[in-house]
Amino acid sequence: MTSTAGVDATIREPEVEEMSILEAIRASLTAEMANDERVMVLGMDVGQLGGVFRVTRGLKDRFGAERVVDTPLAEGAIVGASLGLAIGGMIPVAEIQFLGFTHQAFHQIGPQLARFRFRSRGRYHAQVTIRAPYGGGTRTPEFHADAIESQHALSPGLKIACPAFPDDAKGLLTQAIRDPDPVLFLEPQRLYRRIRGAVPVGDHVVPFGESRLVREGSDLLFVAWSAAVHMCLEAAAELARDGVSAAVLDLRTLNPLDVAGLIKAFTPIGRAVIVQEAVLTAGFAGEIAATLQESAFSVMDAPIRRVAAWDAPYPPGALEDFFLPSVRRILLTARQVLAY
Repeated sequence: MTSTAGVDATIREPEVEEMSILEAIRASLTAEMANDERVMVLGMDVGQLGGVFRVTRGLKDRFGAERVVDTPLAEGAIVGASLGLAIGGMIPVAEIQFLGFTHQAFHQIGPQLARFRFRSRGRYHAQVTIRAPYGGGTRTPEFHADAIESQHALSPGLKIACPAFPDDAKGLLTQAIRDPDPVLFLEPQRLYRRIRGAVPVGDHVVPFGESRLVREGSDLLFVAWSAAVHMCLEAAAELARDGVSAAVLDLRTLNPLDVAGLIKAFTPIGRAVIVQEAVLTAGFAGEIAATLQESAFSVMDAPIRRVAAWDAPYPPGALEDFFLPSVRRILLTARQVLAY
């Protein structure tokens, strides 16, 4: 019999609370603003309206108009002002209403914000977080659902976080706000209120560059991020009915990419399908496939396949289900890989 003498009986499991992704993001913003008066929020309609999805609702009433600032409709100015605020000692969290709108701020995000530490020879950092909803599944108008994360991955110095679960939404955003370098924080709009889960109460930080194996398996590895993780989980559950054991790896961050975790998950399996919401050509799934081919070719048992949106402009809402990757298409591709 194992003795429990001397064990501290006061040790308890961390307290958790069930939240949606939206609520988890708001909880992180509230906590960081309460803990550090330098943290502020700015963007279109973030104050009076509480943001287009109401993520920032209540923050203006609690922290005041000087720390929750409604801006003009000018994405470049929002990002440029955020860099200036960071240089001045503030910690800005900017909201761009949709990731597709960051096209209007590329000249600030890449050449200015992401390169600031490099251009100052490491003397200065730019502690800025850019929050941006993205992804399909909500029948939004043109530009509102575009998944252009791979375009931003071409900006060295910019970190990219993309949570799929409420606990990661809180932990990754907290890490983003505290990180001395700029972070693009991608929020899956279709999951804002749809996914709920246990979120640690109090301080909760998820380090960047650490992927998460959300389902174990031995026959096939699905690799995804953001909303695509849940499509992979559905596909894995369907494959299990046929006796196929599929693992699902949630990358959580694209930059830094957890190369070691990716290789560790792939090595005992040797087969992989990568799923992204972006169009196929030049999407980040290609970067993952290249990484696996370069680092784990010796254990590869089948060609790595990708499932993505079609190479076309984002269509009207009525065609969205056909345009985006689906569980049906993921299953079809998975069975092709398993057939090798």
